Amino acid sequence: MEQLERNKNVLKKYIPEAAVDIVADWVYTFDFKLKIKKSRASKYGDYRHPFNGLNHQITINYDLNKYAFLITLIHEIAHLTTYLHFKNKVKPHGGEWKLEYKKLMRPFMNESVFPADIIQALEIAMQNPAASGCSDAELLRALRKYDLGKKSLHLEDIPANALFSIRDGRQFIKGERVRTRYKCMENNTNRIYLFNPLSEVFPEQGSE
Repeated sequence: MEQLERNKNVLKKYIPEAAVDIVADWVYTFDFKLKIKKSRASKYGDYRHPFNGLNHQITINYDLNKYAFLITLIHEIAHLTTYLHFKNKVKPHGGEWKLEYKKLMRPFMNESVFPADIIQALEIAMQNPAASGCSDAELLRALRKYDLGKKSLHLEDIPANALFSIRDGRQFIKGERVRTRYKCMENNTNRIYLFNPLSEVFPEQGSE
C-alpha cells in the first residue's frame, strides 16, 4: 500500500486534510493518473478516458485553493465513474453524471471538510450541478474568499464597455448582462462570448 500513502502525501498539499483518505482511496481504486497543471484560463480541470493503452487521466490547475481543488477533482472523478458505467453512451454532463457527482460529493458535505458558507453554496449548486466546475456564481463567490494572497478583479467589478483581457491574452469589450452571464465581444474578431460575472479579468488602457 505504499502507493496509497504516496497519494495521501501528495493530496495533503492540495485538498482539506479531512478529505484526503477518501480521495486517496479513489485514486487507488479507480487507478487514474492525477496531473497538477499550470493555471488554464479556459478550465479548472478535465478528465480523459483510457485510449491507446493509457489509463484514465485527470488534470487540475495547481493554483486553486484547497476547497476549489477538491470540488473540481470530484467533478472530474464523477466523469470517470460515469464512463465506467456508461462509456460514451451518455451526455458528458447529463443526468447520469449529475447523479454520480452528487453521490461522490455526499461524504464531504460537512464542516470538517468545508466552511459553512461553502457548504451552503454547495447545497444549492448540487440541486442541478453545472457543466463547468465551480462555475455556479454563488459557489464561486464563496470559494473566492479563500484565495489566499490573490487580489483578483472580476468582470462584474469593471464598468460597461470596458476593454479587458483574460489570462490567455485575448481582449474583450464588456457588454450587457443576459440572465447570469455578460455578453462580451472579442476585440479582434467581433465574436460574442458569454462570461461568468466572476471571471478574472485584467483591464486594459482605452477602457471607456
